[in-house]
Amino acid sequence: MANLRVLVKRRKAVRNIRKITKTMELIATARFKKALDRATEAEAYTRKIAELAADLSQNAGEVSHPLLATRPVKKSLLLVITANRGLCGGYNGSVIRESMNAIKAYKAANAPFDLEAAGKRGIAFFKFQGIERTKEYTNFEDKPSFAEVDVVASRYIDLFATGQIDEVKVAYMKFVNAARQTPVVETLLPLSSVSVATKGAPTATVASAPAGGEAKVDYEFIPDAAGILEELVPAALKVRLFKMFLDAAVSEQIARRVAMKAATENAGDLIKEITRLYNRTRQANITKEISELIAGSEALK
Repeated sequence: MANLRVLVKRRKAVRNIRKITKTMELIATARFKKALDRATEAEAYTRKIAELAADLSQNAGEVSHPLLATRPVKKSLLLVITANRGLCGGYNGSVIRESMNAIKAYKAANAPFDLEAAGKRGIAFFKFQGIERTKEYTNFEDKPSFAEVDVVASRYIDLFATGQIDEVKVAYMKFVNAARQTPVVETLLPLSSVSVATKGAPTATVASAPAGGEAKVDYEFIPDAAGILEELVPAALKVRLFKMFLDAAVSEQIARRVAMKAATENAGDLIKEITRLYNRTRQANITKEISELIAGSEALK
């Protein structure tokens, strides 16, 4: 028979844990709403600037941009975006699994690559696995700033333009909607292989021919096409990488909210079970004491 004092302490401990998980759920909900607003606001801008870069590159004639150039891949770079904290269900594990598939593919093809990890959870995993990282980032929280992303994107542009890398891929949790987030590995560079998603329509590829028979837009370049592309294409890349970090942030908060909600509900069920066991044990003890009193009184007769 369980000890009543032990059951009381256990129930109190579970109640304290439930308070913590409930608080974390509320915090994650508040952060999710803010992160969702930022991701939603950036989505339309990211899509439009990518479409504009595609249209301009098609209409620029012989003028092109180095970031649009596709060349044989001699060396790749993989950026893995995870969270700095846990307690968010399978969020980190899903992203890491996708990144490991890409790493295994690189190793199977004997293709050289650099690995960069953003987030303490991903860094800890790759360190445990003994996988070397060329760069680590722990400054991206639930509110990534464009200035922080700009530093990373500018370095990728320099590496790609100087031929040190021929491809940049990013493993992260892509935000589709509040009910669906998908771990993906997407190509960031070269931009000519990046798909431009439009709402309610299939994806089109940057610098590809217009889909669906749409009329070709004629642009007048002032001062010149090269100068405009020089400004627009890097901006499109930076905004796209920024959107990836925003997607990762909002997906993390959704996963944490769901995990903490489930933990709170499980704690409630456990409290009910402990309370039921406490009541049964207490009732059994009372019945036992009454039986002993009756047996004692009968013995005195």
